[in-house]
Amino acid sequence: MEFVIENWGFISKGLLMTLKLALVILMFTTLISVVLGTLATVKNRPLSWAIHGYVELFRSIPLIVNVFFIFFGAPLLGINLSPFAAVTLGLTLWGSANGIEIVRGGLLSVPRHQWKSAWALGLRPWHIYVYIVVPQSLKAILPAYTGLLTLLVQATSLGALVGVSEFLKVGQIIVERSTMMGGVNPAFTVYSVVLLVYFVISVAYTFALKRKEIVEKLQLRAAEVPTHAFLGQYNNAMAVRKNVTGSVVSPVPVFWNIEKK
Repeated sequence: MEFVIENWGFISKGLLMTLKLALVILMFTTLISVVLGTLATVKNRPLSWAIHGYVELFRSIPLIVNVFFIFFGAPLLGINLSPFAAVTLGLTLWGSANGIEIVRGGLLSVPRHQWKSAWALGLRPWHIYVYIVVPQSLKAILPAYTGLLTLLVQATSLGALVGVSEFLKVGQIIVERSTMMGGVNPAFTVYSVVLLVYFVISVAYTFALKRKEIVEKLQLRAAEVPTHAFLGQYNNAMAVRKNVTGSVVSPVPVFWNIEKK
C-alpha cells in the first residue's frame, strides 16, 4: 500500500484524467443518442435508413478495434488526433450507436393510443415528446442506458493502449517503474486499487441513475403539466369537437392517466 501513498500525486492525476474522459464521452454519447434516437421515430424513410446504417456500422465493431482504427487511421486522412480525442471519438461512436437503439426502442414502447390522443387534441410535436412520450418511456430507457454508460466508463481504460495517461495507464507506469528501479513488483496492490476505484465509480453511477424517485418525479410532473400548459389547447379542441359532433367528449385525455407505481 506504501506504493499507492508514495505515488498518490501521480495517481490522482490519472484518476482526474479518467473522470474527465468519462464525462466527455458520456455527454457526447447522450447528446447523439437522444437526438438521433428521437429522429429515428420520425416517419422519414431516408433519415431512418441513414440512422440505421450508422447504428449497424459502429455497433458491429468491437470497442478496441474502433479505437485503434480511429487512432491509426485518422493520420492517413491528414487528421491529427490526440490520444484523448481518438479515444473520445471511438467510444462515443460505439456508445451512441447502441444508445440510439435504446432511446428509439423506449420511445416506441409508449402505446400508440397515447400518441393519437395527443395528436387529436392538437398538441405540438415537441409537446407530445417532452411531456407525454418521454416521461412514460424512461422506465424502458433508463435500465438499459445505465448499463451502457457504465460500460463506457469502464471502457475508458482502453485509453491506456494508445497513450492516454488515465488511471490504468498510471498504474502500469508505477508497476514498471517500481519493478525496474526498486526490484519490487507491486502489480497486485496497484491493480487492486485500480479495480476498487473503477468498482466504486460504476456502482455509485449506477445507483444514482437507478433510483426510482427520478422516474416517479418526472412522471408526476408530466401528469401535472397538461393542466397548466395545455388547458387552452384542450378547451379549443373540445369546443371544435362539440360543434362537429354535437356531444361533449370525456374531459380527461387518455395520456393524462400515467400509471404511478
